Amino acid sequence: MSNQGANSSYFGNIREAVSSLLTGLKLSFRHLWQARQKREPMGVAKDNYFERQNGIVTLQYPHEKFPVPDVGRYQLHNEIDDCIVCDKCAKVCPVDCIEIEPIRATEEIGKTSDGSSKRIYAATFDIDMAKCCFCGLCTTVCPTECLTMTKDYDFSVFDIQEHTFAFSEMTDAEIAEKKQEFEAYQKQKAAAKASRPKPNSSVRPKVGAKPVFKPKMPVIKRKPNQPPPQE
Repeated sequence: MSNQGANSSYFGNIREAVSSLLTGLKLSFRHLWQARQKREPMGVAKDNYFERQNGIVTLQYPHEKFPVPDVGRYQLHNEIDDCIVCDKCAKVCPVDCIEIEPIRATEEIGKTSDGSSKRIYAATFDIDMAKCCFCGLCTTVCPTECLTMTKDYDFSVFDIQEHTFAFSEMTDAEIAEKKQEFEAYQKQKAAAKASRPKPNSSVRPKVGAKPVFKPKMPVIKRKPNQPPPQE
C-alpha cells in the first residue's frame, strides 16, 4: 500500500511538472508570435498607452527614441539674449552648478523679449550639468524666464568636462573692452564727485525755535441750569 501510494505521488509530480512546463511554453510562444511586429513608439501621456501590450518595444537607439513629456526636468538651456544677469539662478542653486561673471555697463544695452532693461553683460555664463540635481529651482526664480529645461535628456559624453555648457557669446577682446569702459566710467564718476565744492562745516545753519506742543483740552458742554463741577 505504501509503495503504490509513493508511485502515485511520484507520477503525479511528473504530470504536474509537465503541465506547468507546457503552460509556460504556451505563454512564451504566444508572446513570440505576437512579437512579429514592432509596437509603435508612444509616450506615457497617450490615452491608449497601457492598451498596447503586444509587439516589440526595443528601439534602435539613438536613431529611434520614445517621446518624452513636454514638462520635465532635463538639460538646462539659457536664452542669453533675454538674460539680465541678475545672478538669482546661481544663488538659489543648491549644488553651485551655475557660474556667472557679470560686467556692469555704463548705460542700458538693450531690452529683453518681455521689455526688461539689460544693464549687465554676461562675460561668463556656464552650467555644469554633471553637478546639476535637476531640482528646477533656477528656472523658477528667473525673472525673464530665459532659463528653461529642454527635452534633451541624453547628453552622455566620454569627457566629464564636456558637461559644462557655455552660453556667453562675448569674446575675450569684448570682455576686456567692456571692463575698461566700466573702469573708466568709475574713475570719471569719482573725479566728478571729488571736484564738487565741499560745504563749509564752520557755518551752521540757523535752526528755528522748536515749537511748544500744547495739547488741546476737551470742551465740556453743560446743560442749562446745571451747577458747575465741584473741585
